Parts: sequence; structure tokens; C-alpha cells
Amino acid sequence: MKFYSVAIPSLAMILVATSLVREAQAFAPPRIVASSITSRTPGFANLRQSIRYDRINGEVEDDTSTTLQSSASDIELTSGKRRFLDSLPRIGRRKDELDDNILKTAIPNMINLGVVPLVNAVDTFWVGRLGLALALAGQSAANQASFTIFFLISFLPNIMTPLVASAVASGNEEEAQRRVCESIFLCTTLGLLGTGLLVAFPKQVLSALVLPGDAPAMAYAAPYLRWRAIGMVPSLISATGFAAYRGMLNTVTPLKVSLFTNAMNLVLDPLCMFGGGLGFLGAAVATAASETLGGLTYLRLLLRKGLARWSILLKPPSWKSLLPLLQGGAAMLFRQLTLNGAFLIATRRAQVMDPTGISGAAYGIATQISNVGIILMVAMQSTTAALVPASMAKEGPASARKCADRLMIWSTLMGIVLAVVQYASLPFIVPIFSTLPEVREAVKLPAFIASLTHILDGPIFAGEGVMMGLGSYRDLAIITGIWALFMVGGIMSPFGQRLDGIMWTIFFASIIAQISTVGHYLKIGPLANLKKKKEMEMETAPFS
Repeated sequence: MKFYSVAIPSLAMILVATSLVREAQAFAPPRIVASSITSRTPGFANLRQSIRYDRINGEVEDDTSTTLQSSASDIELTSGKRRFLDSLPRIGRRKDELDDNILKTAIPNMINLGVVPLVNAVDTFWVGRLGLALALAGQSAANQASFTIFFLISFLPNIMTPLVASAVASGNEEEAQRRVCESIFLCTTLGLLGTGLLVAFPKQVLSALVLPGDAPAMAYAAPYLRWRAIGMVPSLISATGFAAYRGMLNTVTPLKVSLFTNAMNLVLDPLCMFGGGLGFLGAAVATAASETLGGLTYLRLLLRKGLARWSILLKPPSWKSLLPLLQGGAAMLFRQLTLNGAFLIATRRAQVMDPTGISGAAYGIATQISNVGIILMVAMQSTTAALVPASMAKEGPASARKCADRLMIWSTLMGIVLAVVQYASLPFIVPIFSTLPEVREAVKLPAFIASLTHILDGPIFAGEGVMMGLGSYRDLAIITGIWALFMVGGIMSPFGQRLDGIMWTIFFASIIAQISTVGHYLKIGPLANLKKKKEMEMETAPFS
């Protein structure tokens, strides 16, 4: 068994590495007519070529002479029933270029985001083979603490995606390069602070976030967290690289990097734990090593593609250039804190609901099952955040609205399908997580409610992606704050003293979020009332 567990991922790693080498060779400067290069910045020959993509294989088309013929004036701004019909996906023979771009961006995103939870499950599997319950508990606590610090810092790459998308779509290569380098510099600086905190004070961080100071699992969690923290800076660089490629509508290259690095993690897990004699710490070492490889791979790709330069990476950005990034970053940081805080309160409420731990286990299983669907919805969110600003920069607001309308429908359909599939699969999935009849029975209603919530998630995640893509970070933070207040209020009320009450509270809070998000998109957002705005411009044009 150990041979196959190492040999199969090794073969996959070799195949993906070969593909990455070929793609890296494609980044070499192609033969370009001198007049087609408008930037005097070194390395931008490659980036100039990458403005148009062959979205079938994620590689660059060698066609700088092609220009977009359509414009905002060519796109009719419809309303009412006709707008809804125009936003429906074109399935089968009727599928158009927009649907094609959406699917070829979203599907690799989904696979890429889905790989990480799968590999984390394999890490847990190998630690579980040691037969030490406290080692499993310590690993879980350390990973939770590491993820919390990571997500508090990784708001910067999320902001960078639409900025890069707009810059690349409009042909502003210097702006794209500057944004990528600024994000890497800030992420590295903050990541070093986070790494130092976790390495120097692991017990204090763990006791503040997830474990009591005298918990037996602390003896395992603290050293695990120290090793796990080594990969934080490379992980942030990887997040920036992923965001940059997503902004260029190339999701295939990040997928290859993810498969390559995670295959290495699968190989190193048993080698470090059993072959290297590190025991449960070997899983942390393997994870940190694979994250370091991922960060170095992305850095090399960004340098080869002209999206990063050492002279800019090593230079602190000016306050003037940082101000827009930090303004959006503050709103996104508030949003991350709000989301994490609300779900942390829900988790603690479920954990202390009964001394047997059945409610806590049932809540954990329900959320674990639901998170699989959430990953797919996050992929739709990031796809929206990349495609909408790219359409805005290329063809104007009318094209961006058409793209956003179509993504809204796609995301809604995805939510409905997820709800049906998740509910239908519950009888088969729940027994995998627990053999206790009491837990299996307790998870039925919460898991059903979580399935229903996916129906609401579709428009929510697409609407949030539109706000991220067009820079409406403050409005997004306000909507998230309203959702969190409603959710926490329900959880702290008598209604939240039951497990189904917690899940129903999340469901009703999601209704508030859906109304707010869709209302923002249709009524007050950057793409709202475009037809009326255009008519007003036409009326005032003769007098201007």
C-alpha cells in the first residue's frame, strides 16, 4: 500500500512537471514586430502576447495584431423579461463565446480549489495511521490556527485579481506588473510577521484561537504549528500568483501548479513521517515543503511572464500607490474578520450544546459536507471577479453587465444542482464520517438545511464576485456585516439553543444576504440602471 501511495502521486507529479516545463518554454519571448510593443519595460513582450488567450489549453496566442471589434455601443441594453432571457446560458449547439469563457475559467478554478481539501484529508489519514487521537486533535488545532492567520493576510490577493484583469484587458502592462509586485511585497512582509508569531509563540496563538492552555493536545499542536508556519510566506506568494493568473483569465496554469505541488505533498507525507522518522511532524514538514515549492514555482512563472521584476519586488511601494490597495484591503479584512467571527460563534455554540458531543459532531459533519459545495461556489465567485472587470475594460459597462447577468444565472443553477446532489447523497456520505447512530440521526436535519442554503448561495456568491471585480469593497463589507449581525443575533437567542436553530439562522441570514447582494447589483451597483444612464447621456449630449 505504501508503494502505491508514493508511486502514483510521483507519476502524477512527473506528468504535471513536464507540462509546466513546456508551458514555461512558451513564456520565452516570441518573435514580435517592433511596432507592436508599446512598453519599454523589459519582459513585457511576453505579457503583451498574453492579452489574448486560447482558453482551451490556457496558453498564449501569438496574435498581437488582433483587436476587439465589438464595443459597448454594439450591445443592446435590454430590461425585464428580455434581459432575463438574454442572460440564460446557451446550452449545446447554442452555446456562445461567453458561456465558453465562463466554463473554461470556472471549471479549472473548481478543480484547483478542490484539490487542497482532498490533500488535507490525506494528511489527516496518515496522521490517523499513527493511532494517536491527541496527534489528530493537535494537527486539527494547528491547521485551524495556521489557516486563521493566513486568511487574515490573504485578503490582498483577492483585491489584486480584478486590478490585474482590468490592466491586462486594457493593455496596461506596467499597471499589471506594479500591482503584482506590490501584492507580493506586502504579502511577504505580513507573512514574515505571521510566521514569526506562529514560530515564537505557538502555544499563545493556539490558546487564543482554538485550544485551552492546559489541553492535552497542546503538546502535539505547538510543535506541529511551528513547522506548519514555515510555509506561510510561500503560500501567500502562491495566492498572489494564482490571483494574477486568474486576473488574466488563465486558470489552467494555476491548476497545473496546484496538482504538481500537492502531488509532492502526497509523496512526502509517508516519506517524512515513516521513512524520515519524524512521526506526526512529518505531515507538517511535507506540507511546508510543498508550499515552498509552490511559491517558488509561481515566482519563477511571474518573472518569466513579465508580471514581476526583482527591482520592483525588492523596493517598498510608495504610499500613493498603496492607498487604493489598502483602502480596499481594510474593507476586505473587516469582511474576513466578520465571516470568521460569525462562524466561530456558531461552532462554539454547537460544541457546548450538550456534554456528550453529539451536537458538536453533527454540526461539524453538516458543515464539512456543505463546505464541498461552498468551494464550488467560491470558484464561481472568483470567476465572476475576473471576467466582469475584464469585460468592463475591454468593451465597457454594457458588456460587463451582460457578462455579470450570465454569471448570475450560471451561479444560481450551480447552487440548485448542489442542493439537490448534496441532499440526495446524504444517506451515503454521512456514514463515512461517523459510525455512531446518534450522530447520524442528529446530522440529518442540519445537513438538509445546509443543502437548502446552497440554493441561496448561487446569487450571493456571483453578486459578491461582481462587487469584488468592480471594487465595491465597502458595500460588500457592509452587506457582510448585516448578514453577520442577523446570524449572531439568531444564534445567541433561544432559537439558537438547538442545532437545527443554528442552521435555520444561517439559512435566514443567507436570505438577507441574497436580497442585499442582488439588490445592490440591480439597483445601486456600478452596473445598475445602465439603460437609464445611457438615455440621460443621449438627452444631454446636444447641450454639452
